[in-house]
Amino acid sequence: MGEFTPLDVTCVNTIRTLAMDAVQKANSGHPGAPMGLAPVAYTVWNRFLNYDPANPLWPNRDRFVLSNGHASMLLYSLIHLAGIKNVDEHGKVHDEPSLPLEQLKHFRQLNSKTPGHPEHEYTAGVETTTGPLGQGVGNAVGMAIAQKWMAGYYGRPGFEALFEHRVYAICGDGCMMEGVASEAASLAGHLKLNNLTLIYDDNTITIDGHTDGWNILRVNDGNDLDGMQKALAGAKACTDKPTLIVQKTLIGYGAPNKQNTHAAHGEPLGPDEIKLAKKAYGWPEDSSFLVPDGVYDHFKAGIGKRGGDAHAAWAKLFADYKAKFPEQAAQLEAIEKRELPAGWDKGVPVFPADAKGLATRESSGQVINALAKTIPWIVGGSADLNPSTKTFMKGEGTFTATTPAGRNIHFGVREHGMGAIMNGMALAGLRSYGSGFMIFSDYGRPPIRLAAIMNLPVFYVFTHDSIGVGEDGPTHQPIEQIMSLRAIPGLIVLRPGDANEVAEAYKVAVQSKHAPVVLAMTRQALPTLDRTKYAPASGLAKGGYALNDVPKPDVLLIGTGSEVSLCVDAAEKLAAEGIKARVVSLPSWELFDKQPQEYRDSVIPPAVTARVCVEMGGAFGWERFAGLTGAIIGMRSFGASAPLKDLLPHFGFTTAAVVAAAKKQVGK
Repeated sequence: MGEFTPLDVTCVNTIRTLAMDAVQKANSGHPGAPMGLAPVAYTVWNRFLNYDPANPLWPNRDRFVLSNGHASMLLYSLIHLAGIKNVDEHGKVHDEPSLPLEQLKHFRQLNSKTPGHPEHEYTAGVETTTGPLGQGVGNAVGMAIAQKWMAGYYGRPGFEALFEHRVYAICGDGCMMEGVASEAASLAGHLKLNNLTLIYDDNTITIDGHTDGWNILRVNDGNDLDGMQKALAGAKACTDKPTLIVQKTLIGYGAPNKQNTHAAHGEPLGPDEIKLAKKAYGWPEDSSFLVPDGVYDHFKAGIGKRGGDAHAAWAKLFADYKAKFPEQAAQLEAIEKRELPAGWDKGVPVFPADAKGLATRESSGQVINALAKTIPWIVGGSADLNPSTKTFMKGEGTFTATTPAGRNIHFGVREHGMGAIMNGMALAGLRSYGSGFMIFSDYGRPPIRLAAIMNLPVFYVFTHDSIGVGEDGPTHQPIEQIMSLRAIPGLIVLRPGDANEVAEAYKVAVQSKHAPVVLAMTRQALPTLDRTKYAPASGLAKGGYALNDVPKPDVLLIGTGSEVSLCVDAAEKLAAEGIKARVVSLPSWELFDKQPQEYRDSVIPPAVTARVCVEMGGAFGWERFAGLTGAIIGMRSFGASAPLKDLLPHFGFTTAAVVAAAKKQVGK
């Protein structure tokens, strides 16, 4: 690769000064980390990263993740200097820069493309949204898993180079302190992800306990470009494990009064300190946003040429692959477009009416196995709960270091890490899923929220979704969880009421291109409704629908999940007493809200104010459907440890209770 030159040092200092100037102009931000990390980031980008700035969406590009997202000006400076092209919301690459210099001058301003923390899909060159510390480590592990799986499943002799990209991630002290990084790192070590290089910006915190199964390399001087180059080369040469490069840096390097202090972390350096730092770099002290002559060309000759040549060679090889393996090539192209193969839903089961029925986690297992046969890039697993969540794809193998084509991932008891890894897999194009008990969705909430921010079509299967858990008691009985998930913007929550609604819920999940989906499933058996008597389960796609044909109802019975059958039974008893009750299945508030007002009013007529809403979760929020005078049968306390048959009457989830509430609503 050659020796480093004074021009390399100039490029490093350009990154530093752009970061300082942008933070100062915004009067907000984190200058210290970019100043300390500039040498290592420059070496990764201009000496190692296989990335074509002219086509930021090239599938085989190396991925770079800035896990400590508060150092965003480091990444923005690199995107600018590398000349990465802009990509619009439709995935079309335009012949204009993603981040012209003017965008750096608008750092952290409204509608700028340089927000405080990097945002995926908002700024070309940003591979994932980071900010909550440690999430990027999990994302990077997910990306590395996706590369290994692609190579294992689609790789063919002579075409190995189609699937050989690497993942580089920089993380800081805060990332290493967060549990999600430990969860993800331990799985990466177990899976021997030798395509992953994690660079730890070491500010003297201990890393004990994070390094099992990892190749550990150290660079003791943050400005040692040669040392960093040797370490990165060592990471590429390691074939049996991921690499952690421990890079000692000085936060705010070059700022004489603030270097290596907290004052360089989260606030502007100030004009006087910036001048002193620039003086230390041999930089014009009064300059602002200066990019010296030769810097752009040096990046063009480095990452630009290397990435462009690699992309061109890859495109030629892919054309040969497509001619020889057209079916596999078509699937790879569908993955890139988030499309589904023809006939993807042909095997989805239709369940016959059955008064005894089955738990929705059971029907869920049947549906996910049917979809696995027609959508090969569904890849996922559980947080050590496959026997309970029923999400194991039979006959599809397990993803390991020696069987990378396996589609079942044993995430272990790592709900937080699982979610972050799922996001990384989805960013690489896979339809990733994860499963666990609904109560433990709290452990995985941060990556669920980030999936919604990034519009990632991951899906979660959370079973044991209510006090129906029974004897395990209040520690395992979710109360507020479903409602709190509904509060996340952009997340679709589906709580199907019988086996056929489960099938329809999965159709929604796998067809989603820009939204994550939560599927809430029961432990206990639910009746499978007779769809010759009640409306088709396909109504689920609209979020809510009337199950029975009652044109002018006296009362509305609105339920979700396991409580829909309670409402159905209550309606039949009310009908026997001359009270016309319409049953509304409302599995997804989010999908229902997207329907035209005319449709919503046809399902829940505003004129009918006699209403009973039933859900075995927190009552909070149901007022929007119950109205000011309607009744809500829900949980207003934690649950209890007892058999389900005792819990239901104790908390009021019986047909008799729904009937009584309905009668009270209509004044009888």
